[in-house]
Amino acid sequence: MNYEIRSTFKIDAPKTVTIKGRTPGHPAVPPSDEQYIFRQATLSDLFTWYLLGERSLYLTGPTGCGKSSVIIEVAARLSIPLWNVVAHSRLETPELIGGYRLNAGGGMDFVHGPLIIAMKEGGWFLIDEIDLLDPSTAAGLNGVAEGRSITIPETGEVVTAHPDFRFIATANSNGAGDATGLYQGILRQNLAFLDRFYMIEVGYPDPDIEKKILTEVAPSVGSDIRDRMVNIANEIRALFIKGEAEVTLSTRTLTRWARITAFQARAAASQGMSNGETLTKAFDRALGFRAEPDTRTALHAVLQRHFGDRRTP
Repeated sequence: MNYEIRSTFKIDAPKTVTIKGRTPGHPAVPPSDEQYIFRQATLSDLFTWYLLGERSLYLTGPTGCGKSSVIIEVAARLSIPLWNVVAHSRLETPELIGGYRLNAGGGMDFVHGPLIIAMKEGGWFLIDEIDLLDPSTAAGLNGVAEGRSITIPETGEVVTAHPDFRFIATANSNGAGDATGLYQGILRQNLAFLDRFYMIEVGYPDPDIEKKILTEVAPSVGSDIRDRMVNIANEIRALFIKGEAEVTLSTRTLTRWARITAFQARAAASQGMSNGETLTKAFDRALGFRAEPDTRTALHAVLQRHFGDRRTP
């Protein structure tokens, strides 16, 4: 089934341009967020990967910049079934392939894991934070990343990947480890494993895009306030990158801050709270309480500099 890019993704494109997707109705298709705003450059990169027929994709970028969400939204708009797993250092291949489970009769049945189901169904398999995965486990996925068949050791079943199956990974690093020390637990991945991926680098959205996102998620917050929130986010990100703060204000956290502010604004006005107090209270619940005391004081100073004691959320 073909989907018109312009109406499906709400981007500037000729009406005649379409892209192939699946027929709606598969239960594993993720729900779509109608407020989601696509970044044209990232979407163009994804379409190139998809249309080239590359089997595997690796998206790298800072925390909360939208690596996973863009994959989920593209799958949702194209009705592509998606299976999503979050990696960790103790994740092992059997958790992805499957294992024996007790059945109702007291016997044991082999139950396929999410990776095998995605291969059979021709869906997308998304593994988040793949750079937290033990490199030896990741190396065991070399064949899968190339779209080759896989043999289940316990049963001897040979699973051949459906032509539409795709293997997608996201990570805060490019697989070469984290020299910055900003992300705990990141492991350097095997070069042969990384060599199998089409790579896309995803950054935080441009300020204009983030302002549009905040307009969608918190329209009751004044435009001037939303603009200042975006400016604060970029200032805090700069502190994080320089190692002067152990937390960062991602797009995900930024939208949470805006939503909390919108929710609290009416009650705050009735209680006589200033705008600065309302914004700080919302900020702490979105990010501030995750920061060390000294860092939180510094972040509050950033808010004070941008907002002072303004009273109109």
